[in-house]
Amino acid sequence: MELTTVTEATRIILENSLDYGTEYVPFTSAYQRVLAEPLVADRDFPPFDRVTMDGIAIQWQSYLNGQRDFRIESTQTAGETQHTLSDPNACIEVMTGAALPINTDLVIRYEDLDIKDGVAHLTATVRKGQNVHYQGEDRRAGAPIVQPYTLLGPPEIAIAAGIGASQVAVRRLPSVVIITSGDELVPVEQTPLPHQIRSSNVHCIASLLKEYRLHVDFVHIPDELSATQRAIEQALTQYEVLILCGGVSQGKKDFIPQALQAEGVEKYFHKVSQQPGKPFWFGRKGNRVVFALPGNPVSSFLCARRYFIPWLRRSLGLRAMDNIYAALSDDYVYNSPLTYFLQVQLFQEGATLMARPLVGHGSGDFANLIDNQGFLEIPQERNEFKKGEILPIWQYHYKV
Repeated sequence: MELTTVTEATRIILENSLDYGTEYVPFTSAYQRVLAEPLVADRDFPPFDRVTMDGIAIQWQSYLNGQRDFRIESTQTAGETQHTLSDPNACIEVMTGAALPINTDLVIRYEDLDIKDGVAHLTATVRKGQNVHYQGEDRRAGAPIVQPYTLLGPPEIAIAAGIGASQVAVRRLPSVVIITSGDELVPVEQTPLPHQIRSSNVHCIASLLKEYRLHVDFVHIPDELSATQRAIEQALTQYEVLILCGGVSQGKKDFIPQALQAEGVEKYFHKVSQQPGKPFWFGRKGNRVVFALPGNPVSSFLCARRYFIPWLRRSLGLRAMDNIYAALSDDYVYNSPLTYFLQVQLFQEGATLMARPLVGHGSGDFANLIDNQGFLEIPQERNEFKKGEILPIWQYHYKV
């Protein structure tokens, strides 16, 4: 069987991204969601000429006229109705965040004043408009502040609150199920027998998906064809995305490809020229997308990070690929015709992101993931790579 290249597998997967529409959520629940409609200023930002330092507000012309001592008429605090300066040679004491009083046009901070007996004496030079944040200086009413297809973080949530957007339009997330197979797997809370292991892949992948606020359901199936087919049939009716772990290789109990075919899922490719993760299977049935990942933990994590996350980002309208690179810290030789995803430790050397190879004990060694921070993508075209060579890096967590 001819293997699909990493480049071709990426192209096929991204071409099968899907639009799941829009939904409205409370802005307090919109963190890490993708904005679907712009956040528009409902009024000028700031909505009034705003004082930016504690001190006094005066008229610029009085300073030009030589005035250096200013009688304090009143005190303007944040949240109060705007005061008016009645005597052009006097001042109004102001607090940060207050509206600039009428008939004043600059603020002198306390550090530049000597205040005694209700009179503020100026001890420094000043300039017109200093320490004033003018109305509409940041954005005018009706101007978009946050554009669609933005991943919402703390600043964007603050903007939503500031414009009164209690409900925010976001890209809808698909419904996802992770289906594991393998008679050797037992639940986390169960003590495994000597020939058994606890199910960990599902939680690793689910944690990766939670970075995008995806809710994930879990299903485990035994290594039996009819049970596998029934589970896939039911999942295809209930979920928009199926992620399967295990059962996709060529073992006697690897029933996933056969069951998917029986349920009418079109295979787009099976087996990618990569290590780890060679048995990776991808297909689709209508608007249902299926990622069938190898069962070994490093392989399943690599495939989820390298292929599923870009697919999800493209489906949500975000930039799909990382486009992040790192330099090899040492010479490296890889004698295989496959693309190799080398586990590496990342560190900074000046402005350069460096990658130090730390090879584990194969795709079953998920403990080695703890000692590394990413996969360096080693192309299949050649075998020898020199220190300082720049290559794509897939960090375990999406960084940008």
